[in-house]
Amino acid sequence: MNPELISQLVIALPVLLFSIVVHEVAHGVAALRLGDDTAYLQGRLTLNPLPHIDPVFSLVVPAMCILSGAPVFGGARPVPVDVRRLRHPKRDMALIAAAGPLSKILLVALASLVWHGLAGMDMLGRETVEILRYFVMINVVLAAFNMLPLPPLDGSRIFVLFLSGEAEWRYRSLERWGIFLVFGVIIFFGGALGSYLSWFYNLVTGVFF
Repeated sequence: MNPELISQLVIALPVLLFSIVVHEVAHGVAALRLGDDTAYLQGRLTLNPLPHIDPVFSLVVPAMCILSGAPVFGGARPVPVDVRRLRHPKRDMALIAAAGPLSKILLVALASLVWHGLAGMDMLGRETVEILRYFVMINVVLAAFNMLPLPPLDGSRIFVLFLSGEAEWRYRSLERWGIFLVFGVIIFFGGALGSYLSWFYNLVTGVFF
């Protein structure tokens, strides 16, 4: 196996795991603040990755992406949310959803502080640069991807705020086909998706770096 790919795997996989765990914890904390303690009671408000790991999407899929040279992609087990416990279900679900991508942008801001702090002290070594590069890339790309209005991605929970009646019902019914919709966009609209991700990456890194 290519030593460079092994190096990428060793760096990128832990970064991805940390990022997706923070993402799910952010959902759980937002739900708790809005009245639903389900995730808290199930022990999901922890940075320990074990309760969050999905063997396929947290380990196998990202490893295959890295080894094939594709953009790093993956996810964790979604934290449970009991919509009946929310005071304003439709609005609160949108806020809970938004907490996920927002957590990734905050992680990028944190990486920016570390980058500029170490650069100011002339302590940016090659290994540190590589780790921070993966940290920023993974978090920006996953934040952008999660904001797509495709069920069951976070963006769909926000988009539904602008729908009502039959349009809302039809849109929500797409969720049962969610995984096929997501992979369909990746396969058939990869070029447009890549352009969107590049634009978002340049936008965010332009702000923080």
